[in-house]
Amino acid sequence: MMNDNIKQILDHPNFLKGECWEHQTFRANETIIQQGELTRWLYLIELGAVRVMGNILLNEQQPIKPGISDLFEGQIFGELVLFDREPRSASVKAIQDCQLIAINGDKLLDFLKANSNIGFAFLMALMSTEVQRLRKSNQKVCSLFAWGLKAHKIDEHLD
Repeated sequence: MMNDNIKQILDHPNFLKGECWEHQTFRANETIIQQGELTRWLYLIELGAVRVMGNILLNEQQPIKPGISDLFEGQIFGELVLFDREPRSASVKAIQDCQLIAINGDKLLDFLKANSNIGFAFLMALMSTEVQRLRKSNQKVCSLFAWGLKAHKIDEHLD
C-alpha cells in the first residue's frame, strides 16, 4: 500500500525528480542518517537494507549503538521529518549496498497539502506503518523492562 502511494507521488508531474526527490546510493556500513542531525529528508529503500540504531552511553567510556530494527526494500525511514523539526532520533546505516529514493520532506508536505486526495491516502498508509512500528517498539520496551526487573531481582517484590 505505501509503495503505491509513494509511486503515485513520485510519478506526479508536480513532484519533480531533482527538485523534490533524487536517487542516492550507499555502500554497506555507510551512515545515511546520524542521530542528532537536523536534516529534512526521508527515504524509500529501492534495493538493499538498512539498520536503525540508537546511540546510548552506558557510561562515559562505553557508548553502544544497539540495532532498533532492520528495514528492507519498499520500506520508508526518516519520516518523522514530516511531523516535527526536531533533530534525528536515531542513526541509520546501510547493512547492504543500497539504492534509495531521498525525498525532501518540506517539498513533500507542500505537495501533500496541495493534493489532498493523494495526501490523505499517503498519510493513512504512513500512519499504518507508524502504528506497526509503535506496537513492535512497545513489545521491545516491555521485554527489556521485564528483563531489567528480573536481572535486578526486583520482580520478586511485585504482585
